[in-house]
Amino acid sequence: MSGFEARGDLQMKEVERDDAAREDLVPDLLDMLRHSVALVGLYDRDEILRYANEAFRAAYFLAPDERIDWQTLMRRNFAARRGTVIETDDIESWISSVRSRRGKSRQRTYESDLHGGRFIWVNETRRDDGWILYVGTDVTQLNVSERHLRLLNDKLSRQSFTDELTGVSNRRHVLGQLQAALDEGQAGWACLLDIDHFKAINDACGHQTGDDVLVAVAQTVRRTLRLTDGFGRVGGEEFLILFAQQPFDDVMSTLRRLQAAIGGLDVLRGPAARRITVSGGVTDVSRKDTQAQVLRRADLGLYRAKENGRDRLHVVASDDRFEAPALARGEAG
Repeated sequence: MSGFEARGDLQMKEVERDDAAREDLVPDLLDMLRHSVALVGLYDRDEILRYANEAFRAAYFLAPDERIDWQTLMRRNFAARRGTVIETDDIESWISSVRSRRGKSRQRTYESDLHGGRFIWVNETRRDDGWILYVGTDVTQLNVSERHLRLLNDKLSRQSFTDELTGVSNRRHVLGQLQAALDEGQAGWACLLDIDHFKAINDACGHQTGDDVLVAVAQTVRRTLRLTDGFGRVGGEEFLILFAQQPFDDVMSTLRRLQAAIGGLDVLRGPAARRITVSGGVTDVSRKDTQAQVLRRADLGLYRAKENGRDRLHVVASDDRFEAPALARGEAG
C-alpha cells in the first residue's frame, strides 16, 4: 500500500469514527432536550408542532404526544386564558398580525409573558424550507424594572407595521418585505389583489359592512398563504401578496384557491347579497428588479384583469415579450 493510500485509509477510518460518535450522541442529545428547562419546539412549514420538550408542553398546556398547529394552539389557550398573555378582543386579528411577522426572517427574537407571571425570551430560527425552531428561556427574574417598558415598546412597534382594521401588515411593512427580498436577491412572485366592485358594496350596504368585507378577505388570504409568504394591505381595497421562491404553477394554484375561498364568504346578506370576488395582477420578482418595477407590472396586470371582466388573474412578467392572458376563476393556468 502506498503512502497516499495509507493516508486515505486513515482519513476514512477517522470519518467513520466521527459518524459513529455523532450517532452515539443522538440519544443523549434528545434526552437532554426532553428534560431541558428551556422551552424547545419545532414547527414544520404548515405550522404544525412536530416536536416539543416537557418544558414547552407544560408552558403551553399540551398533552405528551399531541400534534397541533400554532394557530389552533393560540386560539385554544386564549379561550382558556392560559399560556401566552394575549391582550385583544379579536383573536383572529391578533393571529393575522403575528403571522405577518412570524417566519418572514431567518431569525426573530422577542419577549413573551405567560399567564401566572412568567416571562420568556424567545428565539425563533427559520430554515429555508419554512420549518421554525422555537427556543424559549425563562427570564422572569431578570431586569424586572425594565420589562414592562420593553413590552410596551414591542407593542408600539407591532402597531407601527400592522393595518389597524384588518390586522395584517400595513403598506409600509409589506413593501419593506418586498424591498428586503430585492436587496437579498431573492426571486419570487407578487400579486396585487383588489376586491371587485368594492365601492358598490359600500354604497349599497354601508361602510361598516365594507369594513367587514375587508377584514374577512384579509383573514381568508392570511389563513390560506404559507407562513413564509408576505401579505399586507397597501391601501383601500387593495392587498399585496409576496410569494417566496416556488413554482409558478403552485402560485397560481394558491391564488385560485384564494378566489374560491373568498367567493364562499358569507358576509353580504339581505337584498344586497352578492358573491365577493377579487381580481389580481401577478408578476415575477427577479433579482434585477426595483420595487417600482414590480409594483408597476403588478398594477398593469390588475388593470388588465379588471378590463377583461374582473374575478380573474392576469400575469405580466418581467420579460416584456411575455404577457399571459387573463385567467377567470377556475380556469387552468
